[in-house]
Amino acid sequence: MISINSKDSDFSSRFDELLQRGKMDMAHVSVIVGSIINEIKQNKNSALKGHIAKFDSWTPKNDEDLKICTDSMRQAYENLDEKLKSALHLSYDRIKSYHQKQKPQSWFDTESNGTILGQKVTPVDSAGLYIPGGKAAYPSSLLMNVIPAQVAGVEQIIVCTPTPDNEPNELLLAACHLCGVSEVYKVGGASAIAAMAYGTETIPKVDVITGPGNIFVATAKKMVFGDVNIDMIAGPSEIGILADDSANPNHIAIDLLSQAEHDEMASSILITPSQKLADTVKIEIENWLLKLPREVIARKSIEERGAIIVTRNMEEAIELMNKIAPEHLEVATNNPFEFLPSIKHAGAIFLGHNTPEAIGDYVAGPNHTLPTGGTAKFYSPLGVENFMKKSSIISFSQKAINEIGEECALIASIEGLSAHEQSVRVRLNNK
Repeated sequence: MISINSKDSDFSSRFDELLQRGKMDMAHVSVIVGSIINEIKQNKNSALKGHIAKFDSWTPKNDEDLKICTDSMRQAYENLDEKLKSALHLSYDRIKSYHQKQKPQSWFDTESNGTILGQKVTPVDSAGLYIPGGKAAYPSSLLMNVIPAQVAGVEQIIVCTPTPDNEPNELLLAACHLCGVSEVYKVGGASAIAAMAYGTETIPKVDVITGPGNIFVATAKKMVFGDVNIDMIAGPSEIGILADDSANPNHIAIDLLSQAEHDEMASSILITPSQKLADTVKIEIENWLLKLPREVIARKSIEERGAIIVTRNMEEAIELMNKIAPEHLEVATNNPFEFLPSIKHAGAIFLGHNTPEAIGDYVAGPNHTLPTGGTAKFYSPLGVENFMKKSSIISFSQKAINEIGEECALIASIEGLSAHEQSVRVRLNNK
């Protein structure tokens, strides 16, 4: 894990290297992904079965074998330990409650001359949700994607998830039953994205695709964007922590590792004005690594893509963190809300010593599908609006068009669009 100080002469160059942490070299996989997409577009289910055999080590017997039956979802749910079932219900209820507050509303304004202006908000007809299932399965990601789509009012929700060796994750199936999802397909990777974007004999074409995935999934989402909408192009997971002397170094260390254990490409960065905290956290990280079941993954991540930066003060620390714009940002100070106005760019902000990033992954309520790699500067977390669209409403009375139609016609004439101009003038002063 690298340690750098903002006073170092080479700090700028080393910090710039950190800013490249989330850049994915899509060029080297784009040819492969493009070929997969074209095969799905041309050969549909036939291509899907071939890709499943190649990447997931099993061959579907027929088209129906691509789909997971609802009975197996119900059985998986019924087999859950009662404590785990209760935990999932708690998570579901809190996520739903939070996202219900996000739902945009249609509105209308009426002016004195009879003009009516407004906005009509409508859910998309269908949504395709991608849920990873390779190194690990994430039922929490299913809840985070399904619930905002349901709150938005999407009529058709389909889920695609890889099932290596044709063995669906039981906890993921249970979460599908809990959410009331009935269309789940055993398809992963770029193949799943292409299938949802263009449709096959079994998997319907959707309007929007959401959900995280590896570089092949991210590249496929980027390539199909325009034919369907997408939520974002997310890369490896990451955490940034702003902390001072009041922070517990043991807590900071395990919070950094909570992202490092995701995969080797994850990024964990601590920025602090305290040299003492920085030194102690490094020791605590090593102590924690020896206890983690995923030590190999976490160690590679923290050693190759982790960093501790010591700054002159907290103001400088915040300035640097805004440049990083992390996916998850913890503020581990006694009075974290005093710094909130200065924090401009982060996917999710966790305030205070008792708010680890993991609480947001599962039960807090806000969505954990977040922008990575600095894209929090212009992307937002997944939410209800990702599954909705807006239409502008305009209605003019005779009085209204008489009042401002001349100005409209003038602008049209200046632009050289005569039909536009005349379409207004023919309506002026009509009785």
